[in-house]
Amino acid sequence: TNIRNLIRENKLHQVYGMMQVGQDRTGMITMNQSLLKLIMKRKIDLRAAFEVSPDPEELDKLLKQAGI
Repeated sequence: TNIRNLIRENKLHQVYGMMQVGQDRTGMITMNQSLLKLIMKRKIDLRAAFEVSPDPEELDKLLKQAGI
């Protein structure tokens, strides 16, 4: 897969971007995408999500795109 190639070629900085856009093919999702799903299912609240998010700005962007 493309992820394997990125790892093999030591392009680890590109793996996150591939995870963001390639989840239909790879089944991988980012932490923020997972947090968004949990928020939408009302399993966690916004404050808890932002406390554990590795990138709160990206999480905020995902929430806005989802209309939250």
